[in-house]
Amino acid sequence: MTVRIGVIGTGMIGREHIRRITEVVPDAEVVVVSDVDPVRAEEAASVVGASALPSGQDVIADPRVDAVVVTSWGPTHAEYVLAAVEAGKYVFCEKPLATAAEDCLRIVQAEQAGGRRLVQVGFMRRYDAGYRALKRVLDAGEIGAPLLMHCAHRNPTVPESYHSEMATHDTAVHEIDTIRWLLADEIVTVQVLTPRSTSRRFPHLRDPQLMLFETAGGVRIDLEVFVNCQYGYDIQCETVGETGAVRLPDPADVWLRQAGNLRTGVLQDWQRRFGAAFDLEFVEWAASVREGKPAGPSAWDGYAAAVICDTTVEALHTGRPAEVRMKDRPTFYGS
Repeated sequence: MTVRIGVIGTGMIGREHIRRITEVVPDAEVVVVSDVDPVRAEEAASVVGASALPSGQDVIADPRVDAVVVTSWGPTHAEYVLAAVEAGKYVFCEKPLATAAEDCLRIVQAEQAGGRRLVQVGFMRRYDAGYRALKRVLDAGEIGAPLLMHCAHRNPTVPESYHSEMATHDTAVHEIDTIRWLLADEIVTVQVLTPRSTSRRFPHLRDPQLMLFETAGGVRIDLEVFVNCQYGYDIQCETVGETGAVRLPDPADVWLRQAGNLRTGVLQDWQRRFGAAFDLEFVEWAASVREGKPAGPSAWDGYAAAVICDTTVEALHTGRPAEVRMKDRPTFYGS
């Protein structure tokens, strides 16, 4: 069975996913697309022989569409995901699931009312080979009970439009989901420290930020978000347990010995660092649609990330620890 997919939003990430579905994902094809810019939609559709429709609602309603990919502007996500759920169609939504936690909760409730999982959120780090290897070690208990986790998310630079809250909503959100997934534990408190800021930033941005999380099980996590580090795109994660420690590997590269130096390269962007993870994410999502058994990051994961992000921004502004206030996880989404 070929999964026929409609894509809502043909900007940079939308076009990349259209290419990925067409070139990488077996037994899947893009049949219709839409965008707020109809010219851009027509251009994206023509590349893969798809149809361009006037709106995202038209994509969802089209009888040719088995599943929907939402890559439009963040504030539109809730509308389209809810419409897809109401239409009984599988939907892959790039993060955020919604820009407001209340809207995420509406999606969770709509999905439960329908009686089956339809939503997957685009937390692609769960598909990275290094993170999956780290997860296997933790799940097998090879380092004993986890006690501490150290994370870093560094970008070489960010545009002037990037502001302090985006360090949480656009950057740390990936680690927030990954922490919950790796530890199978929920984050319950947050604190944000703001050390001396780098001079290589715009005046409106506090950078770096140090985010401190605690889980319900007592694991303490520190996350450094530094988006003007200058030297490259650098993602780090180490978990310390009772009997050992496990560290996320750096991307493979050659080591060059030359002129008395030993050096290796540092990736400069997220596309190269996580390209393979994006590919696998869509391969597994399309397979789950064919089988009718969604298994990736759920609408509940999207809701949890939204609540934790909101709490982290609160902690940034108050300078004090903040308690994460989340609804109880429904049994619908497992333990």
